Amino acid sequence: MRLRRTILRASATTLLGLVASYQTLAQSAPQTLPPTAERAYAEVASRFDERDALSIVSFMDQYWRLAGNPGFNASIDHIRDRLVAAGFTAATTAAPATVRVDEFPNTGRGWDYRVGTLQFDDESEPLLSRERDRVSLAINSFSTQPRGLTAPLVDVGAGSDYAGKEIKGAVILGDAPLGRLWQEAVKRRGAAGVISTDIADYIRPADPSAMSNEQKDVLQWGSVPYDAAAKAFGFKSSWRASDRMRARLKHGAVNVRVTIDSTFYEGPTRTLVAEIPGRTRPAERIVMVAHVQEPGANDDGSGCGTLYGLARALVTAIKSGALPQPERTLTFMWVDEVRGSRQWITSRPDEARGVQYMFAMDMTGEDTSKTGGTFLIEKQADPSAVWARPSDPHTEWGGSEVKPERLKGSLLNDVHLAMCLRRARDTGWVVKTNPYEGGSDHTAFASAGVPSLLNWHFTDRYYHTSQDRLDKVSAAEMKNVGIAVATSAWLLASATDQDAAAVLNLLTHAAQARLTLEREQGSALAARGTDPAAAAAIEKQVTAAWLKWYDEAFESVARLPIAGDTDRMRDQIAAAKAAIQSENRR
Repeated sequence: MRLRRTILRASATTLLGLVASYQTLAQSAPQTLPPTAERAYAEVASRFDERDALSIVSFMDQYWRLAGNPGFNASIDHIRDRLVAAGFTAATTAAPATVRVDEFPNTGRGWDYRVGTLQFDDESEPLLSRERDRVSLAINSFSTQPRGLTAPLVDVGAGSDYAGKEIKGAVILGDAPLGRLWQEAVKRRGAAGVISTDIADYIRPADPSAMSNEQKDVLQWGSVPYDAAAKAFGFKSSWRASDRMRARLKHGAVNVRVTIDSTFYEGPTRTLVAEIPGRTRPAERIVMVAHVQEPGANDDGSGCGTLYGLARALVTAIKSGALPQPERTLTFMWVDEVRGSRQWITSRPDEARGVQYMFAMDMTGEDTSKTGGTFLIEKQADPSAVWARPSDPHTEWGGSEVKPERLKGSLLNDVHLAMCLRRARDTGWVVKTNPYEGGSDHTAFASAGVPSLLNWHFTDRYYHTSQDRLDKVSAAEMKNVGIAVATSAWLLASATDQDAAAVLNLLTHAAQARLTLEREQGSALAARGTDPAAAAAIEKQVTAAWLKWYDEAFESVARLPIAGDTDRMRDQIAAAKAAIQSENRR
């Protein structure tokens, strides 16, 4: 990551120019959507109820949601009931739209807490509490006795200053990551529990431009290992609380009182599945997924609300006759992130084999004026995920290693970008993309060979923090994402020959725009390099990878029409491939 960021900083001026160039090329793509997509867009846009979708987020925001715990299960049940009210049938028999709950053995355990308070032993005002900080107590923390535990507070600084300090039975304050602090202090040295101040750089609690009373109190939630023998605990602390602790320690020994009432749950993992069966190709599926666990309103209450909103809009349009039944099955799932997707893929292999494309929705409702994030399409892994390019910078989440030989081109990235840009033309919505990085449910489906992408927002200064609450969510942003995903999914489920021809035209434009961009930035990067021959070799690899990618993307269009491919479509695909290859190998 340091190398990648150095490259991007060194080419900041070029980066701005190339990004602007790429955005201009993307915006100049065909302005009219394929007919089936344009029809779906209009019907979903008029029926997506953003207030109803936001009410899902409001309900979920009450709970610390972990698979198997009451908040997770209440959220699953609430969304199911709302889907039934919208027109989905809770039945196993064939119906125009169905909803069910699948249960799987929970490989972990649920956990939640009612009380999690840390205070100075001689003061009544808590330093940390559920009422104020909501998620300061670490997952897997055990209960104390009802009256609490009183113990010395010991500061180990960055996390390694243990020399000469009595750790056994103490509560340890440190700046190291929570898990590392717990392993050293609790597991190795017998501490009663730990308090970590660790927080990601992009949260920026010490940045004067972002500073507010709220930011001073921000903390990122975390977990400690489940250990029935140690029965220990962990806290995440805001900088304000840790400053108070360290100020007291300067004047001598300090005792703190910790009071915890927590519960572990052994119930199953539950997955909510709603489907609108396909009329002519029901075994082929377009899958959309949001995850239920985690405590955030944006992460991922907004994804769950967005998915509910678009499912409701589609079923309402079908019931009214404004849209026909889709030709391929539309599958909507609310899951335990990644694990729930993998469980569905493993437990329903016949259905999983029929998945054509997948959309993940994670943090889809951010109020960008408050969070600092922007809407992103995290693309199906393409060559931008392999070679760091100024036009396609990774987010601060950071990229996963992607092998060039694992790349497989498809129409998904460019089709979905076109749907998002269609919404942007109507609303001024800001749409950007980032290379594949992984980490959400698209990872599980991509590993199964399904073209998959993520709809999300980043960088977010409230990500995984105590302040990811309902006031940071934008119903309008949820609506934008929901309409774009629903339009893309409907096109992929019900495309005609005419739609396929329009998609092929869109891909031809996108391929040429991308290859033109790669020539421009490749030349700029090579000019600044110290080894022209090596730079030229890399650029040859990049160009070849993009040519292969789009060659396969063109081929994927043949599978798009419901009626199947035709000789005419095959001829059009061959012509598009030949034109791009000829233009870019001269």
